[in-house]
Amino acid sequence: MNKKIAVIGAGNVGATCAMYLAEANFADVVMVDVIEDMPKGKGLDLTQAGPVRGYNAKVLGSNDFKDMQGADIVIMTAGLARKPGMSREDLLTKNAEIISACGKHIKKYCPKSIVLVVSNPLDLMTFHMQNITGFPKNRVFGQAGVLDSIRFRTFIAMELNVAMTDVQAMVLGGHGDTMVPLPRYTTVAGIPIGELIEKKRLDEICERTANGGGEIVKLLKTGSAYYAPAAASVDMCKAIFNDEKKVLAASAWLTGQYGISDIYIGVPVILGAGGVEKIFELKLSKAELASLQGSAATYKEHLQIMGYK
Repeated sequence: MNKKIAVIGAGNVGATCAMYLAEANFADVVMVDVIEDMPKGKGLDLTQAGPVRGYNAKVLGSNDFKDMQGADIVIMTAGLARKPGMSREDLLTKNAEIISACGKHIKKYCPKSIVLVVSNPLDLMTFHMQNITGFPKNRVFGQAGVLDSIRFRTFIAMELNVAMTDVQAMVLGGHGDTMVPLPRYTTVAGIPIGELIEKKRLDEICERTANGGGEIVKLLKTGSAYYAPAAASVDMCKAIFNDEKKVLAASAWLTGQYGISDIYIGVPVILGAGGVEKIFELKLSKAELASLQGSAATYKEHLQIMGYK
């Protein structure tokens, strides 16, 4: 295979991304981590699974960022994981340092790549990654709303006992407690969700979605979610490689849409070979728009803490 995806970080999210990517069988994978030999062991293990899992993709684990050279897509997963009681924003300073170091390697070895950020706090780290690499903003974006939307879809399917694939949903805003689930744009096999679930119960599901990551952190006790975040990341990679022009929610750079500028935040986009190719501006209610703009304002405050003005 001549296509190549680099995954920075061989922890739970990164290794699971590598596994899902290998099984998707559309590109070779290089998984880079600073922990001595660990990514090499995981890469070899994943490669050896190929004969029985039915893939020919190679998974190389490395401690040398040079092995990323020429990657078409870089998935940034490295960073400290949340622990119980921590918000994504608590991770801000340390993970910004990690992004700074890795962003320089990406710029050096993968100058033409598309960069998908998964590290938390997601929207802030996406902003920082673009600043460090200097890449065009359509080529740097964050995996945010895809994960939040599939959590929303899952909870609705569980509530109604229907196929999860029949549920379509949209979640905007920051990837955190300020996210904005949109029941008005949520359907089950085309049926508006408001006709199937009463408002009070739907509000509870929206609340659970907003706290979806925290719920898993609390249950795991020693880390954060990784299966669903990795699955969402690979879905986005497929959209890029296959130029699917797929409509999904991603943390994208806004230039006035929704009354928001100069920040990354979750909005519906068209994702294709060019990265973020278009941003859709939905007609939101006053309350929904206020929530989205409030989410953006929160992140602008956090950017100031990071030294941005």
